[in-house]
Amino acid sequence: MRGKMVQIIDGKAISAAIKDEVKCEVKALAQKGITVTLAVIQVGNNQASTVYVNNKKKACAYTGIRSLAYELPEETKQEELLSLIRDLNEREDVDGILVQLPLPVHMDEDEVIRAISPEKDVDGFHPESVGALCIGQPGFLPCTPAGIIELLKRSNIPIEGKECVVIGRSNIVGKPMAILLLRENGTVTVAHSRTADLKATAKRADILVVATGKAKMITRDYVKPGAAVIDVGMDRDENNRLCGDVDYEDVATTAGAITPVPGGVGPMTIAMLMKNCLESAQRKMKRT
Repeated sequence: MRGKMVQIIDGKAISAAIKDEVKCEVKALAQKGITVTLAVIQVGNNQASTVYVNNKKKACAYTGIRSLAYELPEETKQEELLSLIRDLNEREDVDGILVQLPLPVHMDEDEVIRAISPEKDVDGFHPESVGALCIGQPGFLPCTPAGIIELLKRSNIPIEGKECVVIGRSNIVGKPMAILLLRENGTVTVAHSRTADLKATAKRADILVVATGKAKMITRDYVKPGAAVIDVGMDRDENNRLCGDVDYEDVATTAGAITPVPGGVGPMTIAMLMKNCLESAQRKMKRT
């Protein structure tokens, strides 16, 4: 029997609210003659990447952000890509530059990320952005972890003083997530595949953020009753249906709040990207 109904954290509704806020601000800038512009670069035709890029273009169209799309063939040489990034760094009319990952195997992702000017690094992946995040300086926050903080805040889930466990230690989600939760005065543990007793560690969490990349790995045995469970996973189950790293049906019987997949964290990533583009344009105004 399920006791108290679980709170389903609606990423679609919250991301729509953020996009509407961005749309208002973009409109206000447009009235001052300022157009917010995002350049999106995709190399090759990875199917998942194409879906993401199209979603980003749609979000730009909705919020009034101009998007420039650069679709380069798979065999593009790294130097050509770096040269395009240098041109976009120089362009006054470009506020944000996004290179869709993963890149083809012959390219060095680190070098490409480092080529983007930190002032236009709306993904928040540049080492300077990461350093700023670590020491609490202004800079662009990585979109997925920043989106998760918004999900928690706008769902009235307190972070301050809570036990937060992040399962996963990637540079894109796990590590920045831990830092942002710390920034909100959470007490943070980062767990991963080598954690000695993962179940016991996860079960301490008031807020459990799961980014393992393994479909339905987290069952209710990992979850403290009443915990908020944030599922960053995007996997396919045995029936090829989209699912997360959390076994939703099972965990929903124990958790106090949970994000669905799809419709949880995913839409937030793109909403926060729009927010970063807007911020980039606003910062540029202050500098000029």
